[in-house]
Amino acid sequence: MDDLRTLHVTREGHVATIQFATPKLVHKDGEPLRPGRHRELGIALDRLRFDNEIRVIVITGKDDVFCVTGDNHPHFHGHTPDHTWDGLQALQQAFQLIIEIEKPVIAKVNGGVKGFGSSLVFSCDFIIAREDAVLCDHHLGMGDGDPPVGRPGAGIVPGDGGTIFVPLHMPPAIAREYLWLGKQITGKQLYDRGIINAAVPKKMLDAECDKLVDALLRRPPYALAFSKRTFNRFYAERFNLMFDLGYAYEMMNKEQHGRYVNGRGTETL
Repeated sequence: MDDLRTLHVTREGHVATIQFATPKLVHKDGEPLRPGRHRELGIALDRLRFDNEIRVIVITGKDDVFCVTGDNHPHFHGHTPDHTWDGLQALQQAFQLIIEIEKPVIAKVNGGVKGFGSSLVFSCDFIIAREDAVLCDHHLGMGDGDPPVGRPGAGIVPGDGGTIFVPLHMPPAIAREYLWLGKQITGKQLYDRGIINAAVPKKMLDAECDKLVDALLRRPPYALAFSKRTFNRFYAERFNLMFDLGYAYEMMNKEQHGRYVNGRGTETL
């Protein structure tokens, strides 16, 4: 898949690994914003879905970053109708494929996770993380926390899948803190609370992931495929019911923050 610029896809035996080539989503002045990696993730998954040699998919990041929003990426950037539509289509395809692809998808969390990266992690079938990896959903962060998360006065709906997938993994009380307060949580804390499959030191992450992959490859492939289709039917229904609404509310919030002081009250235009 040499035509993809934001992802590297490698194959080893029956396993495909999708690695973010640019794990930090940043914005350069004068460059139009594009949902590049969202779209390319869907492209990669669609190709792997129909490759019968591939039986397990691993999604991971680069260096000490799984997938985060860079500090210089504008949280509110006045989406054009075209950009809003492209983003909707790209996210919808990527998440639907993770849910419905007839192969287990493992999130190998090699480092920091924020925003879309958080939604992606919790959409996967299995989650293995570095115990010191810090995960957060910054959408409703208000510039507080240690270190600060989000943008003061500009919290928005976690509309890129967070409100769908996080509550499927976390108890309600923890999910509300994570989503509504932008609370940061480590891989070890998630594992200790029974939320993810494993949390290990950095040097053990590859071995822990390989152990899970080997266990999955010992299962009959079609029995595993049909088991995932059955198990994930509820996830698919929940996603189809909620995704458009969450995405629309997030876009509405961005419009409000773009036009009004602190998103309400006095119009800035």
